[in-house]
Amino acid sequence: MIGLTRWDHDGLVSADWLRDSVSTVFQAVGFSEAASRTVAEALVEADMRGVASHGTMLVPMYVDRIRAGSVSRKEQAEVVVDAGAVAVLDAGHALGQLTGDQAMTLAVAKAKSFGIGAVAVRNSFHFGGAFRYVEAAVREGCIGVAAANTRPLMPAVGGAAPVVGNNPLAVGVPMPDGPPVVLDMALSEAALGKIRLAAAEGREIPPTWASDAEGRPTTDPQAAIAGMLLPAAGHKGFALALIIDVLTGVLSGGAFGQGVRGLYADVSVPNNCAHFFMALDVAMFGDPAGFAERMGRLAAEVTGSPTAPGVERLYLPGQIEAENRAAAVTDGVRVEASVLDALRRTAGQVSATLPDLPGGDEPADA
Repeated sequence: MIGLTRWDHDGLVSADWLRDSVSTVFQAVGFSEAASRTVAEALVEADMRGVASHGTMLVPMYVDRIRAGSVSRKEQAEVVVDAGAVAVLDAGHALGQLTGDQAMTLAVAKAKSFGIGAVAVRNSFHFGGAFRYVEAAVREGCIGVAAANTRPLMPAVGGAAPVVGNNPLAVGVPMPDGPPVVLDMALSEAALGKIRLAAAEGREIPPTWASDAEGRPTTDPQAAIAGMLLPAAGHKGFALALIIDVLTGVLSGGAFGQGVRGLYADVSVPNNCAHFFMALDVAMFGDPAGFAERMGRLAAEVTGSPTAPGVERLYLPGQIEAENRAAAVTDGVRVEASVLDALRRTAGQVSATLPDLPGGDEPADA
């Protein structure tokens, strides 16, 4: 069946119910129905893809910041530079999903005119999963790029203090058939959101994810939150994170390095991150059919190559997440009881009435 009519013992809920519930909360704190729906769709999409760290679990923190004034109720960024293929937006501390959609739409429009469009955004806020924006570009026949800076969480190689964030980078590439190729990664070994999720669930983390405040590797997520993330691939991950700080904060005239504040720090102080979006119109580079044929051959070479012992299947970037999403459409979205409880508490704080669960059942582990 499409969508669930009840919770089951594994904590699955229909995507429609979850989107409606999240949207209701944002409408209760002053956003339009359209804007609330956009944010809800973005967060629930992350849950559907199996990226819970960028999904519904963020709602309480977002709402705390909105109520404290560090996130504005603006629903559109101001265009402060518009010059040919490039633009700069000032988000005014609006929700990143709203200004991120606006920025990538503008980047795609410029790519259709110039072959390439690049948009930098300053004075912004967390935009959720970066995959959202590159997939929007792909739907318009473009290769999409999206990046963001975050508060410093990783040391330079050999350093003992955090100087760059776990800055996310995403690239989306159209495919002739099926879902696009989507690279979406943080440049730390693991995203801080995953560590916070482990802390909320009382789970340990791998020792390669983070160090404690004194630089020692740790499996304790609370010690990791108080310490530093470790860069993926050592000096390579650190260097790429530094360059993303340039493309986002430095290039836009926004915050970078120590100027970007923590999402879970003082909620009255703006996060002040910066974003970068780029679109490349495939048709401007040659015959789109030829591009599609070449991408198909490249993908087949990857997925059809020999597997190592014990490995049954090879995947393209983003393929697992796309399959997770397809399963969620049919079977429902997996939501941890702690996330559902937090959503309910937040709804109560803002006098929002969540829609009834169809059938009136509750998840057994709630």
